[in-house]
Amino acid sequence: MTKRGLPHPEHLRLGQILSGVRAQLHHEWVTLLNAYPQTGPRAVAAEQLEVAWEALDAARKELEYLAHEEHPAVAAASDYFPDEEHQAEVVVPDKPGSSAGRVRFRS
Repeated sequence: MTKRGLPHPEHLRLGQILSGVRAQLHHEWVTLLNAYPQTGPRAVAAEQLEVAWEALDAARKELEYLAHEEHPAVAAASDYFPDEEHQAEVVVPDKPGSSAGRVRFRS
């Protein structure tokens, strides 16, 4: 059985979520760079976040390719690389560690 891939609206939704996650990872990376040395053992966490967002970007590029292959008439680069206003927002709980009312993503 051959799988058909995602419908175009699902590509759009996934692109919004992944771009929002990437923006949040970048924000946290900057936070770490401002809090810890940029070299040595205390820089490892920031380096790993950078690797994570690079891997996320690679996945977004592959998904963009698939969206164009599956939906050539409607797919666009902005599906997976939308403007900031079209990115999902990562919502963090007001109180660290709390989960009451936690909403992970808003698209």
